[in-house]
Amino acid sequence: MTAPALELKEIRKSFDAGRKNVLNGLSLTVAENEFVSIVGPSGSGKTTLFQLIGGLEQPTGGEIWIDGKQVTGSRGHISYMPQQASLMPWRSVSANIELALGIAGMERKEAGRQAREWLDRIGLAEYADSYPHVLSGGMQQRVSFLRALLSPQTLMLLDEPFGALDALTRQQMQQWLMSIWEQNKRSVLLVTHSIEEALLLSDRILVLSSAPAVILEEIIVPFARPRSPQLWREPLFNELKQQIHELLQ
Repeated sequence: MTAPALELKEIRKSFDAGRKNVLNGLSLTVAENEFVSIVGPSGSGKTTLFQLIGGLEQPTGGEIWIDGKQVTGSRGHISYMPQQASLMPWRSVSANIELALGIAGMERKEAGRQAREWLDRIGLAEYADSYPHVLSGGMQQRVSFLRALLSPQTLMLLDEPFGALDALTRQQMQQWLMSIWEQNKRSVLLVTHSIEEALLLSDRILVLSSAPAVILEEIIVPFARPRSPQLWREPLFNELKQQIHELLQ
């Protein structure tokens, strides 16, 4: 039996010498090639959870396992896409992608070839030699996601990746991410404040309580893949949206 891409076992986290509890015995798994989303109220510990998985913080209690190995408190086991694209401004768009491939051990010439091939696949071939500042916010996030997708780690953490985009661009990016992920599946844990985004993209949704956070409910998303762009029109979509909204109240 294949080990989960990610397994959290009774994760606890407190600050201020134990006076502020943020996570209260949180356990979850992400299976191989599964897309899982976490939704929860502001201040429920979603960002702290990502810092723990990435090894930037130590849990107060519990264990973190990635690909069957205990990695609690250690770094380098995940690829990460932040809220802002965080592309290196002094590197061209292609060079930003080549860096991820180089870290994965790819020879420089092949990394350059593949970077341009992938930029062509996502519709940004004409920007390969441009610098990130000439790209729109949505374009920058495409490059940021591609960089995470091509990193060697099997687990991707997406931290509100479209939160800074306007509503129309965000909707377009959700559709784009869904199509790219369905063609090139990886294990993904997404943090989002958007219930619609979670329903559109995910296989499962974990609803967190306010801090100290526990999982209130796990919702298995019943919609077949590939997902329809008109999914939000379905009555069940809106029923689930309302159910999650009520849990977050």
